[in-house]
Amino acid sequence: MLYSLSLPSSSPSYPPAKPLKPRHLSPSPHPSHYIKFRTAHHENLRYLKAIGVIGPNNKSRQFPTPDAISHILATLKFFESKGFLETDFARLTFLCPELLSLNFDITDVEPVFQFLTDDLHASVQESRGLVIKCPRLLFSDVEYFLRPTLNYLRQLGVSKLNVPSNLNAHLLNIRVEQMQVRFEFLRSIGFSHDEAVNICGRLPAIFGYSIENNLRPKVEYLVDEMKRSLDELKEFPQYFAFSLEKKIMPRHLHLKRRNVKIKLNRMLLWSDGRFYGKWK
Repeated sequence: MLYSLSLPSSSPSYPPAKPLKPRHLSPSPHPSHYIKFRTAHHENLRYLKAIGVIGPNNKSRQFPTPDAISHILATLKFFESKGFLETDFARLTFLCPELLSLNFDITDVEPVFQFLTDDLHASVQESRGLVIKCPRLLFSDVEYFLRPTLNYLRQLGVSKLNVPSNLNAHLLNIRVEQMQVRFEFLRSIGFSHDEAVNICGRLPAIFGYSIENNLRPKVEYLVDEMKRSLDELKEFPQYFAFSLEKKIMPRHLHLKRRNVKIKLNRMLLWSDGRFYGKWK
């Protein structure tokens, strides 16, 4: 037997349905937060571009993340507390990109600033100057590298290492072992220990010179071609600081053709005008 589906003669009464609002039109409980976040992020990017930390040619996909930017800004604030200026940051971050990494921690470099203050007796501005001249100082281990180097240089009589010169900054970043190799080279060509100490103390830049490309060729030219004694280097160790091809050889040959022999310091320290004017 078939049963028919019977419908009520009148529909039951239900409360009217509320119209649904599109999801994307739902107002946020804090509508201004996202806008403020985006604005702050873009302002920080513009700031980092303006001071040269982010290069002008960087594309948007190369920009640091918001977390990375917060980390970078905290790093820059730390350096500002150490006396650094906004104009320093482009050089610092270019030569030490590690400073922009999320893995960088300011506690990694604080011992270096402590060393500059306590061991080197450098002022805040002197410390800043030394780091600007040689940013890699920031990543040199104090106990194993910086302090032994400072002590070695002081033993040789090198003073005023706190002065923020290019030479001092790079000297501090040379390992003792490298300096000892240059010292032993001087001993090997005939200088006594005290004579080598005197030469290094008067010309500490010698520790940055290559033995095979600088020191040895100049010694050989002095002895073999110029027919001079090594004793002259005791009086004028700055000889090693002059270019062999551009200064030493041309001036020696100029004097040789005129059968003139003068002291090394006169030969090399005089300006071109004075030198070539004197011996035409």
